[in-house]
Amino acid sequence: MLLKGITAVSALLSLLLCALTGNFESLRWLWALPLSFVGIHLLLAILAFLFLWLICKMVDLSVPQEHDSPFYRKATDLYVEAALTLLHTKIHTQGLEKIPEGGRFLVVSNHLSFMDPVMLLRYFQSHQLSFISKKENRNMFIIGKIMHKLMCQPIDRENDREALKTIIRCIKLLKEDEASVAVFPEGYISKDRKLHHFRSGVFKIATKAQVPIVVCTLKNTHTILPNAKNLKRAEVWFHVVDVIPAEDLKDRTTVDIAEQVYDLMLGDLGPEFAPEQADNT
Repeated sequence: MLLKGITAVSALLSLLLCALTGNFESLRWLWALPLSFVGIHLLLAILAFLFLWLICKMVDLSVPQEHDSPFYRKATDLYVEAALTLLHTKIHTQGLEKIPEGGRFLVVSNHLSFMDPVMLLRYFQSHQLSFISKKENRNMFIIGKIMHKLMCQPIDRENDREALKTIIRCIKLLKEDEASVAVFPEGYISKDRKLHHFRSGVFKIATKAQVPIVVCTLKNTHTILPNAKNLKRAEVWFHVVDVIPAEDLKDRTTVDIAEQVYDLMLGDLGPEFAPEQADNT
């Protein structure tokens, strides 16, 4: 939507500029029209980036975010779509019809790249996803401010007590109908692209909040940026594998649930994603 809008406005303004300068009265329009289009398009793109920078500059990380921000949520949706288009990403989807239409839920996925949250935001736009993310991400340029406004929850992976506080905050988000929660249960980006051991504690979010678990898989997201640098299209796969209803989680341990989710993910990803030594037990 954002890029289409910039393109449409650029085309209109370049036509208007050529008309006002009389370029259509001669063959000068053959070079003036495309040149003005490129110049205006570039200027509008720069202004779009400056607007994003400005609204993020206004965010104060020291002020707790009590509610999801509709303004920053809409802005995020626009820029996410634009980013995936600029990065020339072809996305193959499957199972989107399985996403629950109403109510909150916990989204879980494998983790291959820092582009993974962008993919999830793209396909859960109407569900107000808030991510559990390592605390260091709060310091990232622009991204940290956006995460704060979307009620993403920082987690200290090396401190169990602080990690538990994050889990409790996420349960509260779901119970109070503030947002759905997304988490990568491996805890880290998989450097070898395999599906590794899950941190089963994150599944307490679903059992305590009594919400379903939406199981997703991602393939090839780690190729998006390298391919873009080489002006190549990245082929990415996003699947909604299954939804485990809240009632199916009752009276089960988080380890048991983690094993079920792991098996669902690996079954969809394929045996090539299994680590050389089984580490999901």
